[in-house]
Amino acid sequence: MKYMTKEVTSMQTQPDSPSVPSRARPRFNKQRIFENLYGYAFIAPMMIGVSIMTLLPILASFFLSFTEWNFLHGFKQIEFIGMRNFERLLADDVFWKSMKNNIVFMLVVPATLALSLMLAIIINKYVYFKDMFKVIYFMPYISSIIAVAMVWQVLFHPSFGPVNHMLMSLGVDNPPKWIADVNFALPSIMMIMIWVSIGYNLIIYIAGLQAIPAELYEAAEMDGAKPWQKFRSITLPMLSPTTFFLLITGLIGTFKVFDIIQVLTGGGPANSTSVVVFHLYETAFVHLKMGYASTMALVLFFTIFIITLIQWYGQRKWVNY
Repeated sequence: MKYMTKEVTSMQTQPDSPSVPSRARPRFNKQRIFENLYGYAFIAPMMIGVSIMTLLPILASFFLSFTEWNFLHGFKQIEFIGMRNFERLLADDVFWKSMKNNIVFMLVVPATLALSLMLAIIINKYVYFKDMFKVIYFMPYISSIIAVAMVWQVLFHPSFGPVNHMLMSLGVDNPPKWIADVNFALPSIMMIMIWVSIGYNLIIYIAGLQAIPAELYEAAEMDGAKPWQKFRSITLPMLSPTTFFLLITGLIGTFKVFDIIQVLTGGGPANSTSVVVFHLYETAFVHLKMGYASTMALVLFFTIFIITLIQWYGQRKWVNY
């Protein structure tokens, strides 16, 4: 009896344990389903376009890289040849010359970034009418690259070009032939691409500079920091995400350069300005060797992918978010 009394007493004195709510069943939310359908409807055109214009060509290029095919003969003439296209690529001197030119062409990116950053700092801090200068520097970027190439073709003319006339007036007896010279053709195109790309990088850098809090520079001035110290300790670290964006997109862009080379030099003289995309174009649409061109495209794709991957992992050491 005592035991039962104690048990009843303890049961009466214990607080009521909270009841465990039963798991609510998911209700049929008609509005959420319609919202999802609307979202998929809006992104469907872009997804269809990406699939048709990007994913399918990549898969088709991967398949065609193992074949020999002239697209004028139709799909029935596709011949599977295994790894012979890759063996041929290893012995293709023009391809490796083009790849070397592409690697040299990558120097355009750091040169453009340095000049753009310098101009952005000057315009943002020391120049009035900033918007006017933005438009002036941005004009070459939005202009037709064909028109730009034609203008520079006249400027770099070996005999009648204004550039060589100016050099001869300054006392240079034998000025370079620029795009007609094996040694100067590629550097000439690189200079043109730097001139074209400065405007875009300048606009992005000015936006990044205007986003840096002014309090950081004021605190640095109170501590007696010099302009170079403020640039190295504040400006560069705060602009590192912007620099990384411009670097990774710029390097990818150097592997896609084609139109200016097609107009100015046609890959010459002596393949000194030939790049992979230009050699790929000639192989596919001039010599009609679509399978071999697909092999080049596949190698180019993995080259860009590896370079981008290296940059993506390397940015952890110098990019500050």
